[in-house]
Amino acid sequence: MSTRLLSATHEGVLVVTLRSDDGLPRIQRSVLAALVTQVEELAAAIDLRGCVITGSHRAFAVGADIAELAQLSPADAFAFSRAGQRSLRAVERSPKPIIAAIHGYCMGGGLDLALACHSRIAAHDAVFAHPGGSLGILTGWGGTQRLTRLIGRAHALEMLTTGRKIHAAEALAFGLISEIVESPKLIDSAKDRSRHLLSVSPH
Repeated sequence: MSTRLLSATHEGVLVVTLRSDDGLPRIQRSVLAALVTQVEELAAAIDLRGCVITGSHRAFAVGADIAELAQLSPADAFAFSRAGQRSLRAVERSPKPIIAAIHGYCMGGGLDLALACHSRIAAHDAVFAHPGGSLGILTGWGGTQRLTRLIGRAHALEMLTTGRKIHAAEALAFGLISEIVESPKLIDSAKDRSRHLLSVSPH
């Protein structure tokens, strides 16, 4: 199931939506490349003050596309891992704030993407997990480092090794997200946070 990025500008903020026909966006190679393009365009646009990345009402993103991964050779899989690292590093280092606005599932590589954003706002139905841990694998996109820095070693180790799902209230208590808002207000709240972070940035 292909995932595509849709972008629109609202009141000086770029809103990038991960869209999939089944409502479960996946982080595919094409998505990683498109993310880098969006970050570059954001940095270059003098009329844009920040960015919001969001998904569907079912999921922010559910991780890498398993069907795509199954077709990769070892060399291609290594290249895919490196591409994920580069793309999320570009998000993290964006000179303008990028906010993750999260509905529903935020899993695996989708959680890695949210962690690379400068702040995360979630609806009450948000669910976070790194399910790879229950399969004996760990993310290769920097999530182990970012998650540990954000919520501490003990909580991060539990999430990464057990695959346990964390719901919005617990994620807020851990410091994984900054705020929980009602679903209809999610995008507007994320846009407001983006503008606020730019106003207090030392840059």
